[in-house]
Amino acid sequence: MKSGWRIGSLFGIPLFLDPSWFVILLLVTFVYGSSWQGENWGDGAEWIAGFAMALLLFGSVLLHELGHSLVALSQGISVNSITLFLFGGIASIDKESKTPEQAFQVAIAGPAVSLSLFLLLLAVNQVLPTGEPAQVVLERLAWINLVLAIFNMIPGLPLDGGQVLKAAIWKATGSRIQGVRWSARVGQALGWSAIALGLVLYITEFSFAFLWIALLGWFGVRNAAAYGRIADLQETLLSLKASEAMTREFRVVDAKSSLRDFADNYVLAETHPESYFAASDGRYRGLIIMEDLRQVERSQWDSTTLHDIAQPLSNIDSVEESDPLSVVILKLEDENLRRITVLSPAGAVSGVVDRGDIIRAVAKKLNIPFAGGLIRRIKEDGAYPPELQLPAIARSIQADTPSSPSPQSVSDAA
Repeated sequence: MKSGWRIGSLFGIPLFLDPSWFVILLLVTFVYGSSWQGENWGDGAEWIAGFAMALLLFGSVLLHELGHSLVALSQGISVNSITLFLFGGIASIDKESKTPEQAFQVAIAGPAVSLSLFLLLLAVNQVLPTGEPAQVVLERLAWINLVLAIFNMIPGLPLDGGQVLKAAIWKATGSRIQGVRWSARVGQALGWSAIALGLVLYITEFSFAFLWIALLGWFGVRNAAAYGRIADLQETLLSLKASEAMTREFRVVDAKSSLRDFADNYVLAETHPESYFAASDGRYRGLIIMEDLRQVERSQWDSTTLHDIAQPLSNIDSVEESDPLSVVILKLEDENLRRITVLSPAGAVSGVVDRGDIIRAVAKKLNIPFAGGLIRRIKEDGAYPPELQLPAIARSIQADTPSSPSPQSVSDAA
C-alpha cells in the first residue's frame, strides 16, 4: 500500500498518509472530544485533547508498524513504506523472511511494541496530576495500546496473529504456501463472523461502535481473500511446468542457408514468428538473433550462412520442460527477455514461452476468463497486466527454499 501523501521517512522508510486517514482523524477527534465535554477543562480543551488523542493513537500505530519494519530490516529485508490509513497502518515489506522463525519475529514485533507502550504509558501516567487532560489522554491511550496488541493477535490474516499462525503452519508443514492458505481461511471466517456480529448488534443497539466491528470484519475478509488468491497463484506457478505454457511459435530454418536467402524468405515476409532456430544434419545449431544478422555487412550476406551467426543453445537463456512456471517467470524478468526457449531433456528445442503464454496457462489452470485480444496485447507489450503481479508472486515462492525470500505486507487494525 503506497497511495496518498508522503510525509517524511524514519530509518530510511518512507511514510505515507492515505486520504482515508483524515476521515478517521476527524472521527476520533469528534468521539473523544464529545466524551470529554463534562470534564470542565476550560473552553475548547476537550476538543484539543480529542485531537491530541487522535494524533497519539496514530503515533502508536506508527510505532507498532516500525516494530515490524525494524525487525525486518535487521534480517536484511527492505521495507518499501509505512502507510497510515482508515483501519490503522500497513508496512510494505519487500521480502518474506527466510525461515518461519524469522517470520514469527517480524509478526510478533508489532504487538510487542503496543504492549510495551501500554506499560510505559501506565508508568508515566502515575506521576501526572489526577484528572488533568494529559493524565486522562495518556491513560486512555495506554489501554487502547493494550487492546491494539490483543486485537492484532487474533489468529487470522491480515492481522499479526494471522502472520504468527502462518509461521506456525509453515514450521509444521514445511510449506509457506500452506501457512498462507490456512491462516487466510481463518481470517475470512473470523471476518465474516465480525460482520455478522457487528450488524446484528448495530441493528439492536444502534451504536456506531458495533458498525465499526462490521467494517473491521469487511476489511479482514477482503484482505484475507487477497492472501488466499495469492496462495492459489503461488501453488499454480509451482504446479504448472514450462512444457504446459510453451508454444510452437518458432520456425526451424536450414543452417546452411545464406543470410540473404533467410532475409528474403522469412524476415521480409508479412507475417513471421519472432524466434528462428537454425538446424542442419538433424541437429539444432542455435538461435538466430536479428541483431547478429544486422551486424553483418550486407555485402557479405550471400557468403555468410545462418550457421555462422547462430547462437548455440548452450549459450542462450533457456529453461527445461520440467521447470516450474515460477522459474520461467523469474528468468524472463531477471534477464529482461521477451520470450525464452524451452529445451527438451535431450537438449533440443521444445518450444518458446512469453508472458502472454504464461497468462494463458495460468488462466486456464484457475478457470479465469482472459480474452484472446488481451493475451495478444500482453505478447506485443511484453508486460503483465498491472493488477497481476506475477513476478512478485513468483519470487515469493522461493521463500519455501532457504535462498530467496518474498514480498509481503504486514497489516494492522487500529
